[in-house]
Amino acid sequence: MDKKVLVVDDEKLIVKGIRFSLEQDNMNVTCAYDGEEALELVKNNEFDVILLDVMLPKLTGFEVCQQIREFSDVPIIMLTAKGDDMDKILGLEYGADDYITKPFNILELKARIKAIMRRSKNTKAEKEEEAKVAVFEELKVDCDSRRVFINEEEVNLTAKEFDLLELLMFNPNKVYSRESLLNTVWGYDYPGDVRTVDVHIRRLREKIEANPSEPRYIHTKWGVGYFFQG
Repeated sequence: MDKKVLVVDDEKLIVKGIRFSLEQDNMNVTCAYDGEEALELVKNNEFDVILLDVMLPKLTGFEVCQQIREFSDVPIIMLTAKGDDMDKILGLEYGADDYITKPFNILELKARIKAIMRRSKNTKAEKEEEAKVAVFEELKVDCDSRRVFINEEEVNLTAKEFDLLELLMFNPNKVYSRESLLNTVWGYDYPGDVRTVDVHIRRLREKIEANPSEPRYIHTKWGVGYFFQG
């Protein structure tokens, strides 16, 4: 089956170029030119990956990303014309999985898309064989459906947030360095750095901890990394 990609950018020439290139690789490409149109398409369709520009009319890429994360963990790659770190970190803060800076090489973009699809496929294929549901006081994690509950109320995690939680949870009290988490969860071919891990850990704590500044589950071993305490 062809992979379905949503390309969101208000620069029509860029969209046309990306679409042409991806269709050469037998991908099914849908296009949107503003934030509201993109959001509506994601609500009504299933996509394998979304390429999302930061600077958009009506809703910014960050706003679109944040709203998508309220109901979907579809992989999102942010496209930004700026090369500064703040845009990249902001994209990750809002739930993006990766980013690429314009102007980009189309071959690099296609490599990123294929890598993120491969990781997404592997994540879905690799099921935890031991416990399907793990419970730690008010925290309940259903590994089969990849759903997380706090006091029986569902919490929406992104794919990478769930992967981090699952890895740490099934290896309690084992301290993972940020580099180790980056390589294990994102893969050795991921071009980002360890700040990606810090951002996702912070977002994960905000979602599952009653008091993120004094975490009950995900702890920091200063100078080393992170660990889970059940």
